Amino acid sequence: MDTVQPNTDPVLTEIVRNALDAIADEIALIVLRTACSGIVRDSMDYSTAVCDAAGGTLAQGLTTPLHLGSFHDAMLALIKRFEGDVAEGDIFIFNDPYLSAGQHLPDIYIVRPVFVEGTLEAWATTVAHHTDVGGIVPGSNSIGSTDIYQEGLRLPFLKLASAGVENKAVLDILAANVRVPEKVLGDLNAQIAATAIGVREIQSLFAKYGKATLRATFAEIHDHAERLARSVIAEIPDGTYKFESWIDGFGEKPEPIRFCAAVTVSGDEITVDLDGTSPQVPAGINAPVPFTKAACYAAIRSIMGEEIPNALGFTRPIHVKATLGSIVNPRSPGACGARGITGFRTMDTVFGALAQAVPNRVPADGNGGSSIPAIGGEHQGKPFVFVETFMGNWGGSASGDGQEGVTHMGANQSNVPVEMIEAEYPIRIEQYGLVPNSGGPGKHRGGLSMIRDYRFLGDAGP
Repeated sequence: MDTVQPNTDPVLTEIVRNALDAIADEIALIVLRTACSGIVRDSMDYSTAVCDAAGGTLAQGLTTPLHLGSFHDAMLALIKRFEGDVAEGDIFIFNDPYLSAGQHLPDIYIVRPVFVEGTLEAWATTVAHHTDVGGIVPGSNSIGSTDIYQEGLRLPFLKLASAGVENKAVLDILAANVRVPEKVLGDLNAQIAATAIGVREIQSLFAKYGKATLRATFAEIHDHAERLARSVIAEIPDGTYKFESWIDGFGEKPEPIRFCAAVTVSGDEITVDLDGTSPQVPAGINAPVPFTKAACYAAIRSIMGEEIPNALGFTRPIHVKATLGSIVNPRSPGACGARGITGFRTMDTVFGALAQAVPNRVPADGNGGSSIPAIGGEHQGKPFVFVETFMGNWGGSASGDGQEGVTHMGANQSNVPVEMIEAEYPIRIEQYGLVPNSGGPGKHRGGLSMIRDYRFLGDAGP
C-alpha cells in the first residue's frame, strides 16, 4: 500500500487517530474504575477497542497486547452472523471460541454498534477475563479439562439488548451458572457502561467531522499503519528464521509438547508458519486460532516503533499459518481454558525466530507469561473465587540487564496488591518478593524470579 487515501488531510488523520486512541483508553479506564473483580479491576486482564463498520480495529486501549489480534476475527464472525439484523441500541455478548471466534470461556465480549443518522459507522468493543464462568474448577481455568463442555458456560453470539431493550434472560442464565454472580454481573455492567460511553464519544467525533471525512480517514489510518509496518519489515534481512520450544506434557507418561515457528521475511511481508507444532491435547491448554494470531501479531508489533497505529492495517503484511487440529488451532471441542500457557509460548517461540533476524530488538526469554492462581471455596457461608494474573520478569537484552516485577510483553497486566487480596478474600500472602541470584550469569543477567506464597483461610475448599 503506497498511496494515501484520496481526500484525506494528514494532519486531520493524526488528530482523528489520537482521538480514537483516547476513546479506546477512556473505555478502558471506565472498565477499570467500575469493575467489581480483582482480575479485571486490579490485574487489568481486559481489553478495549474501537472498530470501523467492517469490524477492523482502529484503536486499542492500553491494556492486553495478546488481545490485539483477536477483535477482528470476532467482529467478522459477529457481523456475518447478524448481517441485516443490527440496530441502534443493540448490545452483543459472546465468549465461545468455536461458536463465536472467542479466545476462552472466561473472556466475555461486550460489543455495541455505533449508528450515526441511521447508518452503522463503527463499533465500541470490550473483552474482559471474568472471575468465573462455571465449569469443574473455581475460576474456570482448569488444565485438567479434556473438552470445552467441562470449562463453563458457552455463549454463542447473543443480543444482551435489542434496540435498547434488555434481554434479562441472558443475565439470569449467567447468574445461575457461575459461582460468584455478583462479581460476574458487576464486571459485565462495567463493560456495558464503558461501551455506552464509547458509543457516545464516537458519535461526537462523527458530529464534528462528518461521515464522509471519517470514513476516508478510517481507511487512511489502516493504510498508514500498513505502510509503516511494511517499511519496518522491509528493513529485516530476507530469509527464513526457525526456532522451536517446549512445554511439559500430561498424563502418567508425559511427552513434551513442541512449538515450532518458521518466520519468513520476503520484501515487506512476513509469514509465521507454526507447522510442526504438536497436535491438540486432551487438556485445557489448546489455543484457539484468533489467540494464536494475536500472539504472532503482538510479537512482531513489539519490534516495531511506537508510532505505528495499533490498527488492523499493521497486520496486513503479516500472515499466520496454524495447522487445524494442532495445539495452536484446535478442533472443537478441544479444551482451552488455560490457553494463555500456549499463547505465551507461541509468542516466545516467534521471538526466538525473530532474534536471529534482529538480535538487538529481542531480549532473552523471560518468565514465560503470567501464572493464573485460582483459589475458591466457601467462607462464612458464601462462595468465593479469587483469580489473579501473577507476573515476573524479562530476560536480559543487548543493552542491559533484564527487568523484574514487570509483565510479559503479551500481557500488560498487574499483580494484585497483597493488602487488597487479604482484605477481600480468606487468603493470607505468606511471602511476596524477589528470589536472590536467580537472574542467571552473563554480561547482562536476566530479571530476578518472583515468589508469592498463598495460605487458604476459608471454611471449605471447592
